[in-house]
Amino acid sequence: QVQLVESGGGLVQAGGSLRLSCVASGSAFSINVMGWSRQAPGKQREFVAVITSGGSTNYADSVKGRFTISRDNAENTVYLQMNSLKPEDTAVYYCNADQGGYHYWGQGTQVTVST
Repeated sequence: QVQLVESGGGLVQAGGSLRLSCVASGSAFSINVMGWSRQAPGKQREFVAVITSGGSTNYADSVKGRFTISRDNAENTVYLQMNSLKPEDTAVYYCNADQGGYHYWGQGTQVTVST
């Protein structure tokens, strides 16, 4: 079992920045892929960014050039640096991880971008 705990969400004005963190605990060894998804009110959860243990990354088109995903393998932590935030980035952001054929989710952290 892997537990994921997100932090760093909050309220920010459009154009501002936030940095989300997600710490994996429990049987958190050898986690290959970690990433972030988000769900806005009334919408389906959508992919935001992913990073492998080797550092390869991929981003949704809507966040490319504004968001940066990174990780600290020694600390089992993944980060999401979000710059130039827009009101449409408002959502609950969920950390996720793949390990041993299982997919794990965190509880989510709210990000609200005001105009």
